[in-house]
Amino acid sequence: MSTPSSAAAPEPFNDGEGGHITLGERVSLVGKLIFCLAITFSAWQIAMAAYSPLPSIVMRSMHVGFVLLLTFILTARTFRKTGLRAAWDWFLGLLGFALAFYHWIFEPDLIMRSGMPTETDIIVGCLMVALVFEAARRMMGWALPSICAVFLAYALFGQYLPSPLNHRGYDFDQVVDQLFLGTEGIFGIPTYVSASYIFLFIVFGAFLERAGIITLFTDVAIGSVGGSQGGPAKVAVVSSAMMGTVNGSGVANVVTTGQFTIPLMIRMGFKPAFAGAVEATASMGGQIMPPVMGAVAFIMAETLNVAYTEIIQAALIPALLYFGTAFWMVHLEAGRLGLKGVPKSELPSVRNALRKGWPLALPLLVLITLLFSGYTPLFAGTAGLAFTAILIAGRRLGQGIGPLVLRIAFWLVIGVLASLGHQTFGITAIFSLIAVMVVALMVIKGGRETLTAMAEAMAEGARNALPVAVACALVGVIIGTMTLTGAATNFTRVIVEVGADSLFLSLVMTMVACLVLGMGIPTIPNYIITSSLVGPALENLGVPLIVSHMFVFYFGIMADLTPPVALAAFAASPIARASGLRIGMNCLRIAVAGFVVPFMAVYTPALMLQDGGPLAQDIGYPAAVAYVVIKAILSIGLWGAAAIGYLTRPLSWLERLWATAAAMSLVAALPATDEIGFALAALFIGWQWFRQRSRA
Repeated sequence: MSTPSSAAAPEPFNDGEGGHITLGERVSLVGKLIFCLAITFSAWQIAMAAYSPLPSIVMRSMHVGFVLLLTFILTARTFRKTGLRAAWDWFLGLLGFALAFYHWIFEPDLIMRSGMPTETDIIVGCLMVALVFEAARRMMGWALPSICAVFLAYALFGQYLPSPLNHRGYDFDQVVDQLFLGTEGIFGIPTYVSASYIFLFIVFGAFLERAGIITLFTDVAIGSVGGSQGGPAKVAVVSSAMMGTVNGSGVANVVTTGQFTIPLMIRMGFKPAFAGAVEATASMGGQIMPPVMGAVAFIMAETLNVAYTEIIQAALIPALLYFGTAFWMVHLEAGRLGLKGVPKSELPSVRNALRKGWPLALPLLVLITLLFSGYTPLFAGTAGLAFTAILIAGRRLGQGIGPLVLRIAFWLVIGVLASLGHQTFGITAIFSLIAVMVVALMVIKGGRETLTAMAEAMAEGARNALPVAVACALVGVIIGTMTLTGAATNFTRVIVEVGADSLFLSLVMTMVACLVLGMGIPTIPNYIITSSLVGPALENLGVPLIVSHMFVFYFGIMADLTPPVALAAFAASPIARASGLRIGMNCLRIAVAGFVVPFMAVYTPALMLQDGGPLAQDIGYPAAVAYVVIKAILSIGLWGAAAIGYLTRPLSWLERLWATAAAMSLVAALPATDEIGFALAALFIGWQWFRQRSRA
């Protein structure tokens, strides 16, 4: 395990959501203060998750307060503001943090006068909402604040619009009450999820990355597929899929694994735009890859009031199809270009990588086991994070123990103490064990380097959580507006009316709405807006609720790959040294599963392991799952051949149109379209076999 000892922070990266916000150096007094504040934020959130000592509204308010404090002081530092400008940013951050105590101090009074805000309530509420808007603007640019401002204006002035767009009208204090004093606005469900599940899993991923799991994933990916046809690009797909199981982030994956995979792909013969597109496409899949999916998955579980494991279940097959498609596209492109893999002499040993790094997979196994054993994501995340901290500290402590037998005994003692302590004293025993290990690390040789790495993981987790937390707070404005005014009802009625004649057209309208919204805002607010507007409408049309929300989720992700504003593509652009627009166009070819699978799941919910739909009623649920998976694989295979223009040999335009027609026919679940699709596919494959034999 590598444990950097330098006090310098990592280089700033572009998260696609707000520039290059970084913790900065830790040499100066200000740098040390910011670093300590970030660690304090993480420690606070871990304590809240472990013990839940405060009312929910207070926990949410303090979460937003910490976020505002760090956002303003980090933007001042990152953009090197000095003098009055820096002082102003520090003032705004401290003001936001101070106002966060309002709910904590006056909670009983706020409950007693619920619905009747005082003048002080209104002033504090206006300030807090304004600070959230400004923090989001600094972190993510103008797009999301502008959209939220439109919704806010609708709440204030919507009564002046013509029917049916208007509402009955609401006083200013009613709007502020909705957005600040209750749990329907900036302290709504997204903020609750950010303050509990999401933050924990982000810190969990930061700890695993510090432990060296990126190196493990990269070595396993290169050693397993690097030597095959188009191996370097397949490495990008496999490593990004594995990274997705840990951090659930798309654009962050591009700038971590992409630093290695994109230059390797280019060196082995792939065009720069295609190499960047492979990494961008594979990285965005991290948000749909169980067990640690993107933040949207946790928000979805809380919104739908279902277990997180149900979201994992629904996402599993589509995620495998998504990465399988990217893998297939890479294979075909390499065949078209006649590219080979990495020379065998340069491949790392998978066996050696697993032998050295297999303990790093244990926290993931613990997490998965707890989730599927019925524990909440909150408990599973806390336990997984604690287990990772014990693993990191224990590996350093164990290095000083000579014989293998003693090292095994050391880990057995750690395991017994953790197990018995947790059964008797709960999570406090685990934290006490970690504290004892921390003290031990302070006195052994090399222990302080490990402590530094753990502290940096805490600070980086807090920093990485900021864009998500700010977005979750700000979209509360949209949720609060729609809850107050019932704005979603009109949009739902339009979708239902269209869907009465054509479900497909309703789905296309929903897809376009997601893609258009996603051009300027991240996946989280995109999902929240479109699911609030469209989710009930699709449910009224007979689409299972989880499937309708996953449909919206998928196209929110696809928006980051779709030109003209493709955040993941532009994140890959400086690494690949290719146009972001060209990378985005290649993403559309590679990510075809992201466009096809959601439509197939709507028509056949068994693809997302959901019971229901005519096919399951006709042939039974297990048979329906097997049938739709086979159909999806065949359809995606045909899409790949058509998009790349190659199968076992280059395809003519007529053959590509043939493959496209067969693939499109297999998307729907009608008996007639399936029969046509299978017939066209069989003829196409037979024709390719015949041509191949003729050439031989």
